[in-house]
Amino acid sequence: MNTSPQPDPRDRPARLSVGVVGAGRVGPALAASLRLAGHRPVAVSAVSAASRGRAGQLLPDVPVVAPAEVLERAELVLLTVPDDALPGLVAGLAETGAVRPGQLLVHTSGRYGAKVLDPALRAGALPLALHPAMTFTGTPVDVQRLAGCSFGVTAPEELRLAAEALVIEMGGEPEWIAEESRPLYHAALALGANHLVTLVAQSLELLRTAGVGAPDRMLGPLLGAALDNALRSGDAALTGPVARGDAGTVSAHVTELRRHAPQTVAGYLAMARATADRALAHGLLKPELAEDLLEVLADGTTGTTGETGTTGDGEGNP
Repeated sequence: MNTSPQPDPRDRPARLSVGVVGAGRVGPALAASLRLAGHRPVAVSAVSAASRGRAGQLLPDVPVVAPAEVLERAELVLLTVPDDALPGLVAGLAETGAVRPGQLLVHTSGRYGAKVLDPALRAGALPLALHPAMTFTGTPVDVQRLAGCSFGVTAPEELRLAAEALVIEMGGEPEWIAEESRPLYHAALALGANHLVTLVAQSLELLRTAGVGAPDRMLGPLLGAALDNALRSGDAALTGPVARGDAGTVSAHVTELRRHAPQTVAGYLAMARATADRALAHGLLKPELAEDLLEVLADGTTGTTGETGTTGDGEGNP
């Protein structure tokens, strides 16, 4: 066994001073991860009490300063502000002369590629778009979750190696995304992750209304298995009354949702229609059963197969 002392990350060459503009949930976690790789967080900007709290928890002893001063102090600057605020921030920093030639300027927006940093590029900065495909809590657990996390990387070709190296140092896996593909890439992630939270929260509420005492314990194994099956098998993992063509069961669902949670009906119908389309296209939903089902989904009224639904594989899957 090798018992020789391991090198201190801080002794590695080309360690950078790191600044964070926008102490939301993402920036402090990335800076803390870079600190573990030996880089030096030196400044962070934060306005609200919550953002100051996150900065204090994840980046203790790092001074909170104005954005322009963050750029003055740091060689590598993380711009971790909301998507809609990013273009104005970049333009403002460039116009005021805060951007320095040779400075690495990294934004973490999923929506934008590197072109949103063009004003800073003209000022001599090196633009990188590094978007972690991860949901953040604003707590130290986020640093651990970066291990193995995919990052959507967009940068000029000459900076590609530098961008990928930073991602790897944060424990992530770089995935190259073309500039023109960034909006589609981000839409795909939002469709999966953001809408999943809404669906799960609605399901929890409905189970509580139905009298289930521990809906989280009931849903946990089911959703875990469904996610695993979907990632492994795609559309082949579809189960449930829509995939089976149980129009009567789906109609009963809609009736109960209208009675107890009318705000969920539109979402249920939309997702059921999308599920039916995919099940039909992949041969899971029999065409002869699809007509009644699609009729129910078209207007949310009772179908013709009865209230409980007796068609399908009889497996009793959700």
